[in-house]
Amino acid sequence: MRITQLNIYPVKSLRGITLEQSTLTERGLAFDRHWMVVDARGRFVTQRERPAMARVTVRLEANRLVLEHSEAAPLAVPLERHGLERLEVSIWKDTCEALDEGVEAAEWLTAVLGGADDGGLRLVRFPEERRREVEADYLRGESAHTAFPDGYPLLVTHQASLERLNERLVAKGCDAVPMSRFRPNIVVEGDAPFAEVDWDEVAVESGVRLGLRKPCKRCKIITQDPLTGEAPMPKEPLKTLVEMDTQPGWKGAFFGQNAIPLEGVGQMLYVGQALTATVRS
Repeated sequence: MRITQLNIYPVKSLRGITLEQSTLTERGLAFDRHWMVVDARGRFVTQRERPAMARVTVRLEANRLVLEHSEAAPLAVPLERHGLERLEVSIWKDTCEALDEGVEAAEWLTAVLGGADDGGLRLVRFPEERRREVEADYLRGESAHTAFPDGYPLLVTHQASLERLNERLVAKGCDAVPMSRFRPNIVVEGDAPFAEVDWDEVAVESGVRLGLRKPCKRCKIITQDPLTGEAPMPKEPLKTLVEMDTQPGWKGAFFGQNAIPLEGVGQMLYVGQALTATVRS
């Protein structure tokens, strides 16, 4: 098997960046979900509530994060900042501390995404010195932490599984969907469709080991075009994933596996790298 894609999403629920290489950190791929949009209450905001977030492009330069939208001048945020105000923010049932990127970023996001009537939106970053622990329920005595993903530092998907899903969609008269619908960090190819359901670990030739710990239950974001936020096929591919029962014994629509780093933090991952999977006993 081999890695075919590496993707990061520096700002949670804005557009992602496809890379040829990326550094593995304790929190996943470098800069992944390092920033997040929150409302006036500090609650995370995603494309579920604001589909227009899909229209905000994201670039990482040597010393800054750049957000772009067709209706505004670009917003540049320095990668290194000090003295930012600390806020309490929430992601689902989690609460954690975040750093507020300030008035300029807040006004920019509110202008392009709306929300002024509800107090506006703010951009926050994850403090380097903090830990947001991964739920222990599915770990095997390990510990892991992350920044602003829903719960895990990495999402691994399999190209053959997407191809099988698209076969079913096309057979139903629906359009095939791209892998970008599922916002994975690492895409692999080379095994049977949905073989990843049974994987315990994947080991990359560089010495990186990732533990696959929890199936990824999907929400309505996968029905939305990743470039526009529009939903061209309401309920698809959610409905087909449920029909396929891709995660036997689990109720719902599942695609991809949530993962944690086990070994190799600080190592580079590259598109094209060989990897092997260990099946769960």
